[in-house]
Amino acid sequence: MRYALVCAGVVLLGLLVHGATAQERQRAQEAQWAMNATIIEACSCPMFCQCYFDTKPAAHGGGGGHGGHGEHAGGEHFCRFNNAFRVNTGHWGDVKLDGAKFWVAGDLGGDFSEGKLDWAMLFFDPSVTKEQREAIKQIVAHVYPAEWNSFTIGDDAKMQWEATKDRAVARADEGRVAEVVLKRAQGMTDDPIVMHNLRYWGAPRNDGFIMMPNEVQALRKAPEGQKPYEFKGTNGFMITLDINANDLQGR
Repeated sequence: MRYALVCAGVVLLGLLVHGATAQERQRAQEAQWAMNATIIEACSCPMFCQCYFDTKPAAHGGGGGHGGHGEHAGGEHFCRFNNAFRVNTGHWGDVKLDGAKFWVAGDLGGDFSEGKLDWAMLFFDPSVTKEQREAIKQIVAHVYPAEWNSFTIGDDAKMQWEATKDRAVARADEGRVAEVVLKRAQGMTDDPIVMHNLRYWGAPRNDGFIMMPNEVQALRKAPEGQKPYEFKGTNGFMITLDINANDLQGR
């Protein structure tokens, strides 16, 4: 998920906070908040996802639901993704967010040159409190400053989130809802390959994209009106982002 969309200057908040008023949006901007979080992320594009540098995802051959990626221009364009978050440190006012786990899945659609994305779903680990959820909804709106045709809140799902320098695993409801498994790409040494100086959506700081192609990335319980999907051997990475209320000044 994708730098080109930020450059397009699309604006959001309403869908993620369920039609927030202008006053509510102003209060969100004035609140004291911060989040540092690590994401286990994968999508259907080949390595490395071209959506960061273009306004159209990769073309996919066949039905696109359970296959790999196609190279033919006539294929269907989409970017179907799974982003599993773990908050390292964070707060919204007095509400602490440390350790909260949540998931964002969806599809960017076939062409976002007009600043519109297809659909996404946000859901939480059951341990996340009501106050934490409301805070995370607000912050996610700033991390992904985009306009979605549909953005829904899914049912809770217990989340596994584990990562080392060689492998990362995230599962929702033991993989029955969603799953991402990443394996470190081999570089010149056994250290991870890291891409720096590339912005991650609306977050002004990150520690680099750690290149980890997926062994599998799947959304097996999609929201109403959308189809489940599964891909193997496509794009994947880990990233730690940092964003806070002061970053909104001047936007």
